[in-house]
Amino acid sequence: MIRKILPFIFIFLMSITAKASFILLPMDETTQQNHLKAYGITYWCLAKNYKASWLLNYRGGSFLLPDAEEIRKECQIRGVSFEVLSDAEQASILNEISSPSQNMETVILEKAPKVAVYTPKGKQPWDDAVTLVLTYAEIPFTPIYDEEVLSDQLLLYDWLHLHHEDFTGQYGKFYGAYKNVPWYIDQKRDAEALAKKLGYPKVSQEKGAVAKKIRDFVIGGGFMFAMCSATDSFDIALSADGVDICESMFDGDPSEANYQSKLNFNNTFAFKNFTLERKPEEYEFSNIDMTSKRRIPMDKDYFTLMEYSAKWDFIPSMLCQNHTQLIKGFMGQTTAFDSEFVKSNVLVMGTCELNGEARYIHGEKGKGMFTFYGGHDPEDFQHQVGDPATVLDLHPNSPGYRLILNNVLFPAARKKKQKT
Repeated sequence: MIRKILPFIFIFLMSITAKASFILLPMDETTQQNHLKAYGITYWCLAKNYKASWLLNYRGGSFLLPDAEEIRKECQIRGVSFEVLSDAEQASILNEISSPSQNMETVILEKAPKVAVYTPKGKQPWDDAVTLVLTYAEIPFTPIYDEEVLSDQLLLYDWLHLHHEDFTGQYGKFYGAYKNVPWYIDQKRDAEALAKKLGYPKVSQEKGAVAKKIRDFVIGGGFMFAMCSATDSFDIALSADGVDICESMFDGDPSEANYQSKLNFNNTFAFKNFTLERKPEEYEFSNIDMTSKRRIPMDKDYFTLMEYSAKWDFIPSMLCQNHTQLIKGFMGQTTAFDSEFVKSNVLVMGTCELNGEARYIHGEKGKGMFTFYGGHDPEDFQHQVGDPATVLDLHPNSPGYRLILNNVLFPAARKKKQKT
């Protein structure tokens, strides 16, 4: 009798051992049908207090989640590819990753970061690639603007995004082409009214105060991600603290004499020794930006992500996770950064080899960190004012947009000391 029962007991025990315990969201090029929404699934799991791990350099930076019926259903609803793993399969993957011979690492994600997007009321979603991809990935965020920043509400958030912004008070340097267009006139009027309401005589002074609040947020331990003109205009505003760099059409009086010599580059996050563009009609802030200096045809415009040791340099490794190291280029008011003006303590994580420009950079400030990403929209090569929105359903595997979402999940990682 016992001999007859033993095979059934063995089969039962084997079925328990082999039962599904984990879900893998593969992030390689051939397996995942929607890379962007996979980040949203991972965020959703963290928000529901599920445990999650980021498998750096394993199949394009895959995510490991616990197996639960609601997670499977959510993946199916959102069109995210997933694989069900047994305990033994999960242990085998983690063992492979932990091997000293493999450039891989497991990073535990602890919490869903609270996300804020600095954006004026009434701004269209397609004006901001981050707002666009957060909405597409179904990652919740809170829009905030100057009133919230100046009243110290940044303390409520872990991560802050800045996009096509102008912190210098020059209204985006749109004066030359759009000074007589209704939307420009309306934006200038609204900015002046807001500055007055907040107690500042000039928009440049009010925006400078906002930039310093954001600086303090990062120094205190916050994560800041900026794209397009928010990158260089933020640093310019910090360098020009207390110096009038605006001409009369922007603030009603001439700029300060010899203002270039009065800039303080010790105040900036990423850039040094740059020269400001003095002409108000020029659609450019300074020589940090490479837009007018580059001669790269669209079909050859790519930049390369740097490769890091996942076990030693896990922070840049997280920020560079992708299914390809070659990213399609795209332009913006600030397209890329002249490497000559990038501070030596700032990490250049993506470069265009044809002219050596920096596209994707990262650094630390106080207890916090920042990432600057050149360009306006990773799937719109040359975005123009009034262009229609990018439809991300057509680009669910966009490597350029993946870099944005790497930064969104980055603050969720369990803190551990960088080894280099």
